[in-house]
Amino acid sequence: MKKTQKMLFISILVAQALVLYIVETMIPVPFITPGAKLGLANIITVVSLYSLSIADTFLVVILRIILSTLLVGSLSSFFFSLSGGILSLLVMFILKKFGKENVSIIGVSVMGSVFHNIGQILVASITVQNIRIIAYLPVLMIAGIGTGIFVGITSKFLLAHLKKLQFTKIN
Repeated sequence: MKKTQKMLFISILVAQALVLYIVETMIPVPFITPGAKLGLANIITVVSLYSLSIADTFLVVILRIILSTLLVGSLSSFFFSLSGGILSLLVMFILKKFGKENVSIIGVSVMGSVFHNIGQILVASITVQNIRIIAYLPVLMIAGIGTGIFVGITSKFLLAHLKKLQFTKIN
């Protein structure tokens, strides 16, 4: 992929992630669990992880977090998104790289979702200065497994269609 094509592809991924994030803020939370979301923007993170380098995927995640904070977020949402996004990306990258033959894209997505929740709970415990908030983690993890499966299946579907376009190499 040429440099200009890659820059354009990254821009499209960031724009798609932003749209998904904004649309998700308009959807009433279908879960009983406060703070649990579908994580639609994570679909783009998984697609980026499997079609670009880790550095480019990191750029997509950081740009999405900064722009979504500027458009519809707050300072606290920035720190929650940043901690969850970076921890999630790191775990998904490690699983994809070292568990290539044993972990499917759905498994990678589920672990990314679970570690996204862990990152957010850590920031929440620092913010409220109370470690007991970690007791909420199992509830969020159950929701995270469900949303991670949804994100993984959707990402797998998108990557199959992206592969047909022969625009980028799918890893």
